[in-house]
Amino acid sequence: MLATLLVAALVPAAPPAYPPTRIEIVEERLHGASIPDPYRWLEPLEAECAEVAAWTDAQNAFTRSVLDELPCRAALEARLRPLLEIGAVGLPRERGGRLFWTQRDGDQAQPVLRIRDGLDGPERVLLDPAQLDASGLLSLDWFRPSPDGSLVAVGLSRAGDEMPVLHLLRSDDGVFLADAIAGKVSFAGWFPDGRRFVYGQLADPSDAYSRRFRVHEVGRGERHDPTILEQREPSRPPYAFISDDGRWFVMGESRGWQASDLWVADAVAWERRGEIETIPVAVGLDGRFTPVGLVGDTLFVLTSLDAPNFRLVAIDLNRPQPQLWRTSIAEDPDRVLRSVSLARGTLVALWNRVAVSEVERFALDGTPLGEVALPGLGSVAIATEPDLGAGFLSFASFDRPRTIYRVDFASDGPPIEWARPAVPVDPDAVEVTRAWATSRDGTRIPMFIVHRRGLEPDGTHPCLISAYGGFNISQAPNFIATNWPWYEAGGVFVVAGLRGGGEFGREWHRDGMLERKQNVFDDLYACAEALVEIGWAAPDRLLVRGGSNGGLLVGAAIVQRPELWAGAISAVPLLDMLRYHRFLMARFWVPEYGSPEDPAAFEWLRAYSPYHQVRRGVRYPATLITAGENDTRVHPLHARKMAARLQAESDLGPDAAPILLWVDRDAGHGGGKPLSLRLRDAVDGWSFLFWRAGLCGGGPFGTPSEE
Repeated sequence: MLATLLVAALVPAAPPAYPPTRIEIVEERLHGASIPDPYRWLEPLEAECAEVAAWTDAQNAFTRSVLDELPCRAALEARLRPLLEIGAVGLPRERGGRLFWTQRDGDQAQPVLRIRDGLDGPERVLLDPAQLDASGLLSLDWFRPSPDGSLVAVGLSRAGDEMPVLHLLRSDDGVFLADAIAGKVSFAGWFPDGRRFVYGQLADPSDAYSRRFRVHEVGRGERHDPTILEQREPSRPPYAFISDDGRWFVMGESRGWQASDLWVADAVAWERRGEIETIPVAVGLDGRFTPVGLVGDTLFVLTSLDAPNFRLVAIDLNRPQPQLWRTSIAEDPDRVLRSVSLARGTLVALWNRVAVSEVERFALDGTPLGEVALPGLGSVAIATEPDLGAGFLSFASFDRPRTIYRVDFASDGPPIEWARPAVPVDPDAVEVTRAWATSRDGTRIPMFIVHRRGLEPDGTHPCLISAYGGFNISQAPNFIATNWPWYEAGGVFVVAGLRGGGEFGREWHRDGMLERKQNVFDDLYACAEALVEIGWAAPDRLLVRGGSNGGLLVGAAIVQRPELWAGAISAVPLLDMLRYHRFLMARFWVPEYGSPEDPAAFEWLRAYSPYHQVRRGVRYPATLITAGENDTRVHPLHARKMAARLQAESDLGPDAAPILLWVDRDAGHGGGKPLSLRLRDAVDGWSFLFWRAGLCGGGPFGTPSEE
């Protein structure tokens, strides 16, 4: 396979030139400092500005002229297509004796919703988005069957805009009911009668901070839906759900990813009086509180209060004072309690030990019942129902495709394989090792290193680092089928668990947020240098990739340490950190990054804001920056402005490392893409990386070795 991807270098005499970009400096004063912005005119969406649309057309055309001419592209596309056509099965939900799950087979554009009567009954397609929209851009974002399984609420969105519209359909025949609710709808639980449910929506779809929670009665007009909770502050998104028995509303607000408030309300009293009377449970405390579920009047809550690695507490809602809480699952100093699920009298705990999953069962009083045997070291997701003792578990690792298991959590029986995709690769052909790097302040940073079996760390290999470093999100083992051409070509793939993530609990996250964000970048550089030192990376063939907050990481990496990288991909990134909070839903992230409106936060944000740290005379690595025009999270302005600034400071001579921008008009932050667009993106990304690693031969700018 490697031989089919190595192509002789082709060096055209005249490399293409960047599309012209006008400069219009807008100077703004923040806290006494002058901040010139030459590309603020690129901030509108294309629908708001014809000039931005035309400029984006030119940039996309330039990027296509580079990527489409890479000699390895055709071979990579032929290799990647069957890898992307590997089937995918979601975790089933069991209601009313029926199983509901999503599944994508072969060349289907989007996953479909399937149903089966009983564990072994015949299965059928309940909802296929392609039957509603032949473009392939309509996606199923979520589904929730009613308690008796007769109805299913589904959220459908288009072109990756993550603005699902709620619909109801009958499980017997797939017929849609008249009910339809728009406004970025989330589902928050059925009442036990199956005729009412709680949902969240944006009161104003153009205002990301207008979330409210309402109760809907099936068949009744939405305008009659009473509101039980409304958002009060932009950076404090609310949540609510109804208990399975219909007795309690559980409500709260997030204060970033480190803290939250929690209260409940008597749903029976609300139905009688029509007014919500909240009962505080955990308000103003220094910890995060994640409700797990209720058993009678006992609310189980996962919390970091007095437990940096989290613990589970049981709270009697008739006496909810913190001094009366009972610890059901104690904090473990050696692993992080990531989630807990209820399965009829059993607490199913999901732990992370340095990002590797472990599953353990407990009685409701906290008595340990034993671990659930897993197939190896990997990552797990769990689906249970509070009234059922059995549930489902998914397991995946770098060398194991995502497999679904049926588990009887009430017994010691082993997981039973329920669905496993066939893969056109040999998972045993790769191996995974662990390594550690030492960051600038002495902190040890974990890495997963994945490569072709038998590959030796001799200092000659191209090496791609993938990282995120934020929002308490751990970088866990996962099966990435599209990595296989990289392994086959002798490439090394590294997943780095940087600070800011959740690999080691609350303090690990705190050490990578707000004024300590630079720690995340330093951790990445330490990993890169360690990989070169131990021989897994050739110093001139080191690449980095990240998306969203990881795209910010990549942006900082190329401006702070440009000499480290042969190439970089920054996907749907935040890059202008002095204006990020002004757009879309970005005020949600102020607790993570800080606000430029605060003088102290302004100083640390300006110090690393990638867009503001671009300097003339610096040779930046070749970089592919991507964005989605329909992104409702991270505005595409970040990608546009950064690409313009980097291009302006670079010299497109014959030895150039080009700056490429791709703005997808049919996509958002990444979710909901049909197979065709995911294939194009995979081919674009891997062609670029192969080229910059010297595995692709020539192109419009020659090969990296000639620069």
